[in-house]
Amino acid sequence: MKNNRRSFIKLAGIAAAGLALAPKAMASGGGAAPVKVNATAIHAAHWAMVVDTTKLNTAEGIEKLAHVCHAIHNVPTIPNKQNEKWLWGAPYDEAFPEQENPHLSESVHTREYPLLCNHCVNPPCVRVCPTKATYQRPDGIVAMDYHRCIGCRYCMAGCPYGSRSFNWGEPRDYLDLKKLNAEYPTRMRGVVEKCNFCVERLAIGKLPACVEASEGALIFGDLNDPDSDVRKVLRERFTIRRKPTAGTEPSVYYII
Repeated sequence: MKNNRRSFIKLAGIAAAGLALAPKAMASGGGAAPVKVNATAIHAAHWAMVVDTTKLNTAEGIEKLAHVCHAIHNVPTIPNKQNEKWLWGAPYDEAFPEQENPHLSESVHTREYPLLCNHCVNPPCVRVCPTKATYQRPDGIVAMDYHRCIGCRYCMAGCPYGSRSFNWGEPRDYLDLKKLNAEYPTRMRGVVEKCNFCVERLAIGKLPACVEASEGALIFGDLNDPDSDVRKVLRERFTIRRKPTAGTEPSVYYII
């Protein structure tokens, strides 16, 4: 018994010493980070988007941008079912149910409005996710780690905007493997997904795909920079945000 106890204490001491030395060993092991930051990456203190609905307001126009977004992010089109969606269109009463009134301009009421994840300042989806698969980056983008998602759909219940979709089936069965974007991962059954403000493009110095394809209808920039394109537009044009009473503080603004 004494020998066993003595051996255990000896092994525990060796293990503790090893743990104490490990950080120093790693620090002296070349010092190279496993992932290098791209020198062309663009950064912001808080990314935000302004949608000019006087320029983008038809189902055809929104579908064009959705096609670009979905092609880049390998979002499947599933026949006879509600497609997984990152960007889609909806009428005014669905987009802004709290800002309805019987005397709205006919042109405003009959427009189609592009909808996407709002990348809220106070995102309820982040608070309710039990595995932290949904998290908020320092630059305000609400991102997802698909490998941590367990499919509980709490984030979908927590989101007041319906901005997330769930892969009930195997999404890869509905993708053309010859047209896949090899630079973005495909998802699997049982995983939630949504718009990510094209974080993978920002990391290599490119704007979100929908912004590039919008011909000026979508403005993207740093909400904390008073000289950014976003702040300039917000100063000069009247905008609204979706469901203000939810208290989430969306980072997507709409010019009406």
